[in-house]
Amino acid sequence: MWADVRTGMRAVAPMLVGVVPFGLVAGASPVAKGLSGWAAVGFSTIVFAGASQLAAIDVLADGGSAVVAVLAACTINLRMLLYSASLAPHLAHERLGRRLAAAYLLTDQAYAVSIDQCSKGQAPERRLPYYLGAGLTLWASWQVATLVGVAVGGSLPDDLPLGFAIPLCFLVLLVPTFASPPAIVAALVGGAAAVVTAEVGGGDLSILVGAVTGISAGAIAEIVLDRRTPPPAGRGVVGDIVVGE
Repeated sequence: MWADVRTGMRAVAPMLVGVVPFGLVAGASPVAKGLSGWAAVGFSTIVFAGASQLAAIDVLADGGSAVVAVLAACTINLRMLLYSASLAPHLAHERLGRRLAAAYLLTDQAYAVSIDQCSKGQAPERRLPYYLGAGLTLWASWQVATLVGVAVGGSLPDDLPLGFAIPLCFLVLLVPTFASPPAIVAALVGGAAAVVTAEVGGGDLSILVGAVTGISAGAIAEIVLDRRTPPPAGRGVVGDIVVGE
């Protein structure tokens, strides 16, 4: 069990390069917007979701109601429903209490490393310890970074690019997926399309354009690669049908 916990911790360790600066922003932002340090700590402890925290903080700082803040946070975190549905079959054998604990620790990074191991045939009894190792490492790092952000956020220079921590946090997730030429093509083309669309005034539409363009480019690259790959020895291709000798 503990070996799997340590393996999960090591799996997410490289991702802390984006998580820790993001946590500093989560701690410093509420204080900078006139909220208390306790609000920052409360958000990081209860919500534990960077982008959702910042969205809710923006709403409250601008005088919005708590209901609107909750709706904004939940809307941004809707992807967690997909993550949960994807992980559920792999953790279905665990007791309800353990699954609820896993749900609380669910993040983009914990999901990414855990679903990768599950897809590789990880033994059922090893899945939750591995996941907890990853999730608790991220949780502890996030809480510490938030506290540091609350304490020193006001003294940080304005030209320190902490805002870049948010995209960096998600860019780190892409690195393990660069395992094939189609994946690399999808990332490069999608990223370029999103940047170009944003530069010409596309605004939030740039995200959708980048996603659609990247997926399309990756699919086309995979089709081209499959057609250029010769069939195994002793087999031939007639039209779209692979036949033996």
